[in-house]
Amino acid sequence: MSKWRNKTGFAEFVLLGLSDVPELQIFLFLAFLLIYMVTMTGNLLILILIAWDHHLHTPMYFFLGNLSCLETFYSSSILPRMLASFLTGQRTIRLWGCFLQFYLFGSLAGSECYLLAAMSYDRYLAICKPLHYSSLMNNTLCICMMMGSCLSCFLLNSVTTYLITQLSFCGPHILDHFFCDFTPLIKLACDDTQQMELLGFVISFVIAAVPFLLTLMSYSLIISKILKIQTNIGRQKAFSTCSSHLTVVIIFYGTLVIVYMLPEAKTLKHVNKVFSVFYTVLTPIVNPIVYCLRNREVKKSLSKLTCQVLSLLRNWVQK
Repeated sequence: MSKWRNKTGFAEFVLLGLSDVPELQIFLFLAFLLIYMVTMTGNLLILILIAWDHHLHTPMYFFLGNLSCLETFYSSSILPRMLASFLTGQRTIRLWGCFLQFYLFGSLAGSECYLLAAMSYDRYLAICKPLHYSSLMNNTLCICMMMGSCLSCFLLNSVTTYLITQLSFCGPHILDHFFCDFTPLIKLACDDTQQMELLGFVISFVIAAVPFLLTLMSYSLIISKILKIQTNIGRQKAFSTCSSHLTVVIIFYGTLVIVYMLPEAKTLKHVNKVFSVFYTVLTPIVNPIVYCLRNREVKKSLSKLTCQVLSLLRNWVQK
């Protein structure tokens, strides 16, 4: 901490946030508080359902449970700090807190990219190689894919985070964003950051672009297989097994691509922030909503759990 203060001349950044209009702060606080509560409740509910119902102890739901777990931490790395800012008006964040937020957010986002790729591979095997699915997608492979995605992304992002901590930030120490992201941090450095930006691009490519290409490849093969199915019922049944996951993939990668592919212009800053809200805040809430509303097995499990809980409450009241 002392080293950062000596190198930069200050110990805090100022996050400008989404809006500086005082009248909007309470509204934004209530809106994002509701989003955070629904996100946490929905993802925790999916975790409970998967752990409780043995019918959901399959590779598909193993990955879904891990996705819910990731998004619980993913949301918690951004939203509590935003909520505190809306409520108190305090926009400063300590250097170590900023670097920690960048590390956690980047690592968890990268892990989610690879997890979505693993889920698409699972759907590819289920649709394109159904006879070999059980032997190919076994417990060992599922655990290795999950552990590999998390460990690789946390290790890669630790390199980027370490190098950022070695930069000199000579001011102004104002981040024009609502969380500590790579590009806003790099813009505040007074060192030559060309090599840093190149390394950041390479690591971002490995963390985000590679799993996106793998996901794209899996769905290209899935769609090709579905189109070859002769009956409409067969096509609908095959598509229904991956429609929920495909919806999550499109929303997550769609907003991610828009944010990082938009040209850097003052007129597009607010557009960039809006789409950043989509992939940082709204994507984690989409996962439980999509899977609970569109997945028959999850809805059936939720109905069974609800009936069991109501039955227990009824018995408890009668006693």
